[in-house]
This record gives sequence, C-alpha cells and structure tokens, in this order.
Amino acid sequence: MTKNSDNDRSLLILAVIVLGWLIPGLGYAIVKEYKRAIICFFGITLLFILGLYIGSVAVIDSINYKPWYVAQMLTSPLVHVISAYVNSSHSFSSYGKPAEIGQLYTALAGLLNVLCIIGAAYMAYYGRTELIGEEDA
Repeated sequence: MTKNSDNDRSLLILAVIVLGWLIPGLGYAIVKEYKRAIICFFGITLLFILGLYIGSVAVIDSINYKPWYVAQMLTSPLVHVISAYVNSSHSFSSYGKPAEIGQLYTALAGLLNVLCIIGAAYMAYYGRTELIGEEDA
C-alpha cells in the first residue's frame, strides 16, 4: 500500500466516524451498505424519540445527570441543542419511572449508535462489505 492510499483510507474512516455520529447510520451509507444504514437510522432514531416521548425532553439534562447525558450525546450532536433548550427554559420536568425509562432509552440509542459507527469504520478500514462468515461460492 502506498502512503497516499493510507491517507485516503484514514480520511474515509474519519468521515465514516464523524458522519455516523452526526446522523445515525450515515457511516454505513458512506461504505455503500444502504440496508444497514436504513436499519441503524430508523432503529436509533425511533429508540431515541420513544425515550423522549416516555420521559419528555427533560430527560436530556446535562447538568443533573451527566453520565446519562454522555451516553445520550453519542446519538448525535443534536442532543446538545435539545439540552441547551431544556436548560435555558427551565419549564420542563420529568420525575419517577417515566424519567428513568426515558433516560435509559435515549442513552441506549447513543450506545447503539457507537456500535453502528464501529461496524461502519471496520468495513471502511478493511474494505469489506460482505457479511462476516460468508464465503465466496
């Protein structure tokens, strides 16, 4: 491998990681895994929205629940926009089991996005798009 192709591969991997964080599933779309991209996008987005629906937007709290917020931020940087809005208005609140379930769902969406990013970066690094364990016929 030449140094130029190593730089190209590094840029591709960086693009997969950053764009996969900006929009869940976009990392897979870059490596032309469109079915996986759609599955990741809808799965992560619906899980995150369900968490917001159950616990309200108040579950995105960067001040009082920092560990949850870190996991939620792994979903997308748009979580920071939601957090800034919630923290500036002070009119949102969430308590009890709905808040806990909402925090759990939104944090799991972020952690699931990390797994999708790692999978897409792996495919970009090795240049593989076939399933692991699949043999050529």
